[in-house]
Amino acid sequence: MNKPVISLSGVFPPVPTPFDAEGEVAIRKLIENLERWNQYDLSGYVVLGSNGEAGFLSVEEKLRVLEAARQAIPPDKLMIAGAGCESTRQTIALTRQAAQAGADAALLVTPHYYDPQMTPGALAHHYEAVADGAPIPVLLYTVPKFTHVDIDTATVARLARHPNIIGIKDTGGNMAKMADTVRLTGPDFQVLAGSAGFFLAGLTLGAVGGILALSNVAPKKCLDLYQLFQAGKMEEAAALQRWMIPVNAAITARFGIAGLKVALEMLGYYGGPVRSPLLALTGEEQRALWEVLTEGGLL
Repeated sequence: MNKPVISLSGVFPPVPTPFDAEGEVAIRKLIENLERWNQYDLSGYVVLGSNGEAGFLSVEEKLRVLEAARQAIPPDKLMIAGAGCESTRQTIALTRQAAQAGADAALLVTPHYYDPQMTPGALAHHYEAVADGAPIPVLLYTVPKFTHVDIDTATVARLARHPNIIGIKDTGGNMAKMADTVRLTGPDFQVLAGSAGFFLAGLTLGAVGGILALSNVAPKKCLDLYQLFQAGKMEEAAALQRWMIPVNAAITARFGIAGLKVALEMLGYYGGPVRSPLLALTGEEQRALWEVLTEGGLL
């Protein structure tokens, strides 16, 4: 059986979920942000990923976000829905609901609460069961810095043979592992770099694109790097990759989602507050972020 024909090539922002001053989901602001991002040649969006604070949303809120996002995302751009839950049963249910809301594919983070028991066998059983029950294609998602759970390459290779598992977002940053994943899985399984910090390295090793937090605030820069790589202009691509590293670090590891939202505000998008227990940036942190964006030429 052939895999579903969905190309994951290009750049996908994992969009933040906007909240208003009362902490409610700000649907209109989400739509306005998406309408602005739509001006760029992005391949699509990840909605309800880690940057979307998906773990802090109720199922009802998640479905409202997906339905609104689908209305704002043109048909020629993919909507990839974060639908990973702790149990297989919950994940199948949310994946089906995401499909009904218009998602083209589901991004499934590893279950991790019982991380000592998340053996290769347990993870393979989980993903195969979800893929069997999902009406849309699914992508594996490893983000060990948050979950402390990774999927070894042998298990990825096993899962890549499933007709409804089309790819993986690899956020681990282990380039040897990514190269091995590409080697072991074949051309119909698509690897996506999970950070702008190693986007060019990922492309060089065979990744087809990237799900990049940086593309929320610097979509053109991320697209430029992808296009330079496609054109074989490696020196220019490498220079742009070097530019990306400090800016990307500021809105991910250094200041987190709160920093990403403040950066959006500085650039004229809607950022808004984060949900507790995440904290807003201090004034000093905001000034430091402003300096990074200014030095990077974004402000």
